[in-house]
Amino acid sequence: MSNAVVLNEKFENNGELALPASYEEINSHNLYLYAKSYLSSLRANTARVKNRSEVSGGGKKPKAQKGSGGARWGSKRSPLFVGGGQVFGPSARNYNQKINKKQKALALKFALNAQANNGSLFVADSVKIESGKTKDAVAVLNKLDKRDTLVVVDTIDEKTYLAFRNVKNCYMVEKQEVNAYIIAAYHSVLIEKSVFDALTKEA
Repeated sequence: MSNAVVLNEKFENNGELALPASYEEINSHNLYLYAKSYLSSLRANTARVKNRSEVSGGGKKPKAQKGSGGARWGSKRSPLFVGGGQVFGPSARNYNQKINKKQKALALKFALNAQANNGSLFVADSVKIESGKTKDAVAVLNKLDKRDTLVVVDTIDEKTYLAFRNVKNCYMVEKQEVNAYIIAAYHSVLIEKSVFDALTKEA
């Protein structure tokens, strides 16, 4: 069974909080499928070329059909010519990959469990920086002693946002923005207790 590290109001170790035992049985392939789907949905899908039917010009036959001693040319829009259409070039396509709700939920649980197994899942009652100062936010992260941290809160208030926004090795999200990919992408996760309870609540 995996355990999250519980932090007190000073963000110091204050015990452990067990994740549901069922999380240990989840297959990692669920996270792979979700990450693949998530990254596919981020693709810009702007690569586009014109084929020979879309290139302008080429109405007149470039040269006579016969008599030149060379090949027969019917149109300047041919892919053989500079400025002609492209053959099998990229065009608009749908990169989205479907993943069902059950797999999405399993991927999130697996990501949380993996962070807990690494000793990188930290739970605090509240993550608020009342002063709004970056140095205070950095002091909190330094106590975790991790390379980078995802901070998950119920609601981002203005002071806390101001404190964390310039910290380069940290990213803050609200609970509705949490997904398996961003949890897995960071070396540690600092999460508020209310959000942790909501995410680990068994249906």
